[in-house]
Amino acid sequence: MPSGGALAGLRVLDVTQVMAGPYCAMLLCDMGADVIKVEPRAGDSTRRMAGAAGGDSPSFNAVNRGKRGIVIDLKSDGGRGVFKRLASSADVLIENFRPGVMAGLGLDFATLANVNPRLIYASISGYGQTGPKAACGGFDLVAQGVSGIISVTGEPGRPPTKAGIPITDLGAALFATTGILAAVHHRETTGRGQQVDTSLVDAGVAMSVWEATEYFSGTGVPAPLGSAHRMSAPYQAVKCSDGYVTLGGANDRIFRRLCDLLGHAEWADDPGYVDDTARVRNRASLTKKIEAITVTEPCAHWLATFDAHDIPCGPINNYAAVVDDPQVQAREMVVETEHPTLGTIRTLGSPLKLSATPVTTGRPAPLLGQHTDAVLREAGYDDVEIAKLRESKAVK
Repeated sequence: MPSGGALAGLRVLDVTQVMAGPYCAMLLCDMGADVIKVEPRAGDSTRRMAGAAGGDSPSFNAVNRGKRGIVIDLKSDGGRGVFKRLASSADVLIENFRPGVMAGLGLDFATLANVNPRLIYASISGYGQTGPKAACGGFDLVAQGVSGIISVTGEPGRPPTKAGIPITDLGAALFATTGILAAVHHRETTGRGQQVDTSLVDAGVAMSVWEATEYFSGTGVPAPLGSAHRMSAPYQAVKCSDGYVTLGGANDRIFRRLCDLLGHAEWADDPGYVDDTARVRNRASLTKKIEAITVTEPCAHWLATFDAHDIPCGPINNYAAVVDDPQVQAREMVVETEHPTLGTIRTLGSPLKLSATPVTTGRPAPLLGQHTDAVLREAGYDDVEIAKLRESKAVK
């Protein structure tokens, strides 16, 4: 059981699979919560993703580190009884079933709140607990399409392209984490838990800040812009003689400095480029002028030159370069974990750096059912009762 951390003493039941729910629970675990991952007899489906070895996959370990694992058959009477007992003393429950599934099992918020009025019950789904699509399943790819993200991703005129990372899964996880922590604070003053409800589609829409702003302002329906920014220019990848670098000329001051550096101070006073509104409107011509210069030298030259003149820029790293980046390593964003079946594995570190209560990221994900007996004993079951639960296949 973890000790220390900002959330030490917080008990979390994680009855989720794949990405959004497990990632949310892992963030709480990193901050010191005791997270008990509840899996079906076959385990979280992520255990069998590509690269799995002996029932465990790198994907599963990536979003379940530090948790304790227990197997409960929620379709059995005995399993539901165990789950209710665990919920009776838990602080937080996180689930990502389709709306209605937990109610069908008799494990919905209304039911468990009667057992434990202090319980914070977080539900993450494809579309949310309300609305005409509530009962539909949801995946990140689908949510990216529904929320508009795909419509603004990629190059103009090219086939639909999703964001390279599962942005709505991760976004929903982050919003759920925020909601849980807000509910924990509210409970401190009221003594009452509540339900936290968010979804992949909600997350995708909520993160479309600039795109919604463009549409609400009456300038049209947002379209793909490649690497460019909707509200500022030049703010995009620019071509060099051997590749591309990112360039952030995101305000008038930086743009004027860039113009001086490129030998065209007059651009800063050109009515077509005099402010962000003008530069966005004339982005294509401005980019053409900038690239006519940057294409004459390699990426390394421009990165060094821009840095020397305090103009925001950066390389476009592949992930081999990312994990070896000195800044990434200095921030401990790649950590090693010893896993009982996979050996030494690398996982991502935490972006949270808390000075008084550091996060913990070095513990591996649990084997399937690894902590079933220990968790049941903590809940008051004796060895005879545990044996009967195993015999009935309520637990594993």
